Amino acid sequence: MKLMRVAGFALALFCATAAHADERSSATGVTVTPNVLKIGMEITYPPFESYSGKDVVGADADLARALARAMGVKVEFVDTHFPNLILGLNAGHFDAVISAMFIKPERTAQANAIAYATTGGAILAPSVAAKKPATLQDLCGMKVGVEQGNVWASTLAGVSDSYCKPNGKGEIGVSSFPSAPEAFQALMSNNVQSQLEVAPAAHALAAKSSGRVVVSSPQLINPVLLGIYTKKNNAELNASLTTALDKLKKSGEFDKILAKYSLLPPSQLP
Repeated sequence: MKLMRVAGFALALFCATAAHADERSSATGVTVTPNVLKIGMEITYPPFESYSGKDVVGADADLARALARAMGVKVEFVDTHFPNLILGLNAGHFDAVISAMFIKPERTAQANAIAYATTGGAILAPSVAAKKPATLQDLCGMKVGVEQGNVWASTLAGVSDSYCKPNGKGEIGVSSFPSAPEAFQALMSNNVQSQLEVAPAAHALAAKSSGRVVVSSPQLINPVLLGIYTKKNNAELNASLTTALDKLKKSGEFDKILAKYSLLPPSQLP
């Protein structure tokens, strides 16, 4: 009889544990490590993500931490070169990508995307330069630095082919660099004449130049959506992140993060 009571207690404990595990799974989705949300990002891209000592700071870091709290899990950041982020996601190195990544068809063909902010491009130029380009068309005949893996190289190639060359203004020369800071160093060293960068990052880079570089474009260039990317076959995590994001929006925490970093909500494309 005693043995039956022990067995019954063990079975009840197992069922309760299993039920709790199912509840937790439905709340957090399927992650690489249980109770941990691993986020892939290139941590060299202020104000979206960068190191402050050993801490990761910035808009994407703040958002990732807030999402993890809403999901009841811990968060870890996996520093990864930008061109390798989607590859790393699909290889299972992390659960999601939050790294100022534009939502583009070539990416959504490989992974799911949850829109979380609106931003666009900005042009950087030396403050002493005679020519300070305000638009993409003003970059004709210039050498422009961009970060590898983002859309700017193809954007500039399109402007060069459709506008610059037909109008005899000289093609846009594009130089790609492994990171935005490296492209910025090339601009500071006069190896390129301008740099095309995501607007908040461009303003952050200009602010650190001691007046040597300015943002020369007055308007947001090619406004786009930023996305949180998850694996195509992880619908459960995608749903959990969407639910967590909705919680942050209702609490007002999401709007505070966007305002802190001069980002627009995803519904406010200019």
